[in-house]
Amino acid sequence: MQIDWTPLRTELAACRRDGQPVPFWWRDDDAIAPTAALDQLTTLSEAVELSVHLAIIPAHATDDLVGHVDGTRLIPVVHGWTHQDHSAPGEKKNEFLTGRSDMASDSARGLSRMHDLFDARLRHMFVPPWNRVRDTLLPTLSDQGFTALSTFGPRKNANAAHGLMQINTHIDPIWWKGTRDLVSPDTLVATAVAHLSARRHGAEDAQEPFGLLTHHLVHTPAIWAFAQGFLNEMLSGGATPWTMETTT
Repeated sequence: MQIDWTPLRTELAACRRDGQPVPFWWRDDDAIAPTAALDQLTTLSEAVELSVHLAIIPAHATDDLVGHVDGTRLIPVVHGWTHQDHSAPGEKKNEFLTGRSDMASDSARGLSRMHDLFDARLRHMFVPPWNRVRDTLLPTLSDQGFTALSTFGPRKNANAAHGLMQINTHIDPIWWKGTRDLVSPDTLVATAVAHLSARRHGAEDAQEPFGLLTHHLVHTPAIWAFAQGFLNEMLSGGATPWTMETTT
């Protein structure tokens, strides 16, 4: 697969020229157990020397996953509770957007289960399935012990609630509403360039870590190839790795 990275290289060069730092991070969703796909994710993380914030579904996570994470660049974070769709008719899929009485107890259960599994390895980031969360839940997440929230798209504020950082992802290579294979690489490169340019010109928050979102369990060879190429281009182009390793 041939990808023209020239526009991205040009924009990253402009960021370097203008003294605009590009903190860069990686989130991968839906992990529950060791698999061949998770092995491939882990190998890629080591190859590019960038940690992966692994959004794990607490209710379905296996004990074997703990052993796989140990000694790797995988950073466990909380991916909802069961990844169950609670949307009402006509609503987009979600686990933590449609109002229900047990929403807060589910987020608390997710954090507790992940603590039991990963203890000190866990980072207190809440990743709502389908990247959707009810605004009224955000202060509760902070009260429960979460320190960061991650969804998709440029953040509007540095904090989603008091004590709750907003750290979103920005590039998703999967064409979810179409083939579920790779989005056109030209489109993905153009999207990344648009975000970086907007940050450089003050239209988006340049302090927010710029994020790649992947889903290792459903990757095709084309998606794996793009992810590896994109990670290499960002890091070789001057982006600096960001992780939650220093954030509890």
